[in-house]
Amino acid sequence: MSGSAIQARCLCKRFGSVRAACGVHLDVAPSTFLALLGASGCGKTTVLRMLAGFVRPDGGSISIGGQTVVDDTTWTPPEKRRIGMVFQEYALFPHMSVADNIGYGIRPDQDRARRVAEMLDLVGLQTQRDRHPHELSGGQQQRVALARALAPEPAAILLDEPFSNLDAALRVRVRSDVRDILRHTGVTAIFVTHDQEEALSLADQVAVMMNGRIVQTGPPHEVYRAPADRAVAAFIGDANFLAGTAEGRKVHCELGELIAEQDHHGPVEVMFRPEDLLIIPFGEHRTATVTDLQFFGHDQLIHLRLPSGATLRSRLLGAPGAYQRGQQVSVRVNNPAVIFPS
Repeated sequence: MSGSAIQARCLCKRFGSVRAACGVHLDVAPSTFLALLGASGCGKTTVLRMLAGFVRPDGGSISIGGQTVVDDTTWTPPEKRRIGMVFQEYALFPHMSVADNIGYGIRPDQDRARRVAEMLDLVGLQTQRDRHPHELSGGQQQRVALARALAPEPAAILLDEPFSNLDAALRVRVRSDVRDILRHTGVTAIFVTHDQEEALSLADQVAVMMNGRIVQTGPPHEVYRAPADRAVAAFIGDANFLAGTAEGRKVHCELGELIAEQDHHGPVEVMFRPEDLLIIPFGEHRTATVTDLQFFGHDQLIHLRLPSGATLRSRLLGAPGAYQRGQQVSVRVNNPAVIFPS
């Protein structure tokens, strides 16, 4: 086996006529926080449940910590996989205190009292140890669920949409807390999410899943700046697309000549992010019309229309008021563009 903490090869699973997973490959290095990112129904939760042992794959293999737990001749049940699980609904025992919830899965060979105290300290819930789940906030319940999963010292942690039950303001704080806790412990973790911002901001690696397959895996900046194909580019963040013709790394399109990341010759689709599109209010060639403005506090999104009718978006820092609907402006792409052959 390789040095992967979690490795999956050719995982497949059908539910009737639906292919939930088809030839899924994963290699997660020790102490890595990986986001399994995809739209609803893409198969990501099925993959997580196969890793945990809750769903038996139709084919393929899984190894955890160098030990094969699933292949054509091997089946290791969930309780023997040394996997910690944090469920979307937390699944805390309502009749148990915080301390008892955390201590529930601790192995007989561990010092239960010591380990519970360590976990309470790790998640900052020492003063809530005797409370019951209904007496806690959503963020506190999340931390209890994480502490319970970490308490038996698992080889890896799996988190299924762990922040979806929290309101927007609390979600940002809690996910930062969870990331810090996981990094402090050094445990390998995979979390499932459909939230692109969540995946890009938290994970060391992002695996993008579509239609039962993992189509790209890499560091967040790589997946965002160098998407594997047009579908990934459109799914990860905001993207502008224009038709063009490539001659090596030069691309001719409606915005003029752009520089591309790759060499190509022939018809292409050019992709660049809204933050790469610069607006020049008093430029010599005013070729775009402002059609809408959306203010988000920290930045604003300017919607533009080109003479052909193509629409673009530019993301800018700064206060509102610099642009108005109907205003004619010049635009320029500030970074090399990504091209996809047509």
